[in-house]
Amino acid sequence: MIRLRSRIQQSIMILASLLMLVLPIQSHAEEIDEVPSAAAMVFDGLIVRPLTLVVTVVGSVLWLVTLPFSVLGGNAGEAADVLVLEPARATFIRCLGCTSSGRKVEYED
Repeated sequence: MIRLRSRIQQSIMILASLLMLVLPIQSHAEEIDEVPSAAAMVFDGLIVRPLTLVVTVVGSVLWLVTLPFSVLGGNAGEAADVLVLEPARATFIRCLGCTSSGRKVEYED
């Protein structure tokens, strides 16, 4: 039981370290002109943020598992954007109750 707990703590620390590297990059995001209601803020804080946090963690795990294949396919950056960065923006950067993170990523073909 103690071994499982230390592995979970270690995984959380690794994820937090990775997110600290990603978040400063987002400082150049566009300003959002959105005024959410109190109900939207409560719904976002109690339901949406925990769900997007779970999606961020699951996406990070999926990205790590599929990373060798993404690197071989040449789309590791796009996979990271879709699986990790977009959910992380929705969780940590988007204002409470807002529907947009203020930044759109466009991929080149």
